[in-house]
Amino acid sequence: MFSYNEVRDATSNFSTSLKIGQGSYGSVYLGKLRGKNAAIKQMKNTKSKEFSSELKILCKVHSNLIELIGYAAGGDSLFLVYEYAQNGALSDHLHWPSVKGKKPLAWTTRVQIALDAAKGLEYIHQYTKPYYVHRDVKTSNILLDSNFRAKIADFGLVKLLEHSPEIAAAASRIVGTFGYLAPEYVRDGCVTTKSDVYAFGVVLMELITGQQALSRDANPGNNQYTEHRSLVDYMLAVFNDTKDFMAKLTECLDPNLTRYHKDSMLQMALLSKDCVDENWKRRPDMSNAAIRLSHILISSKEWEKMECCHQMS
Repeated sequence: MFSYNEVRDATSNFSTSLKIGQGSYGSVYLGKLRGKNAAIKQMKNTKSKEFSSELKILCKVHSNLIELIGYAAGGDSLFLVYEYAQNGALSDHLHWPSVKGKKPLAWTTRVQIALDAAKGLEYIHQYTKPYYVHRDVKTSNILLDSNFRAKIADFGLVKLLEHSPEIAAAASRIVGTFGYLAPEYVRDGCVTTKSDVYAFGVVLMELITGQQALSRDANPGNNQYTEHRSLVDYMLAVFNDTKDFMAKLTECLDPNLTRYHKDSMLQMALLSKDCVDENWKRRPDMSNAAIRLSHILISSKEWEKMECCHQMS
């Protein structure tokens, strides 16, 4: 446990120059605590439920979950202290990366990130007792360390499943981020691990296309943004075009992705489609998704080696 004074001093009295994140829960600051860089999440006392949820889940150590270093309380705030993910959120590397001073991610790096995230979710879904559902899986909650290895973060909305991963629990209110919400969750408040699988499928689509889960289309008449477009709807239309499927899929690839392994890309696209199946019972679990991504990663690395050999010869 850290003292309030330590947290305050580490953030230069919560200086805006050290703020690295902002959300409905509060703010995140970069600070140095006891000689180590850390991300310090400040939450209001009114967020004590979210604070408690994060403490519970992050006490369970896994290489693909962000590591909780400690916590503190003081004034009207609660603080969670995490390891600092040097390369920030995945979203910053996918959506207009050059504007944010980021380099586009290589294909194999994207597959590795997907596999890391899958393993983190697999762990909380199947290897913790009790089981948990994250409920806010999205690219801004997948953080990248100095080696671009992914860690799942932000467990404030996590829900405990008392029986088994695939027995639905009822949510008292809809929480999460639009564009990532499973249809059965929005419609019936039905929460299972397959709700996270749906959101993970959206993340895969973002890795492939570089597009946001929910984007705004311009109105051709007045150049104003009026309509929200779902990435899932857009990609499902591509999948349903049986005549020109591969051509359409290639067209919607991230333009920053200049080199990629075609078969691996296709396999990851098909996995994303399975993950967002309208019927939650037909979606793969995260163990199955991780296995499929492991095979995709092997193929991608073999392709990458071949590419390097061709360039050297």
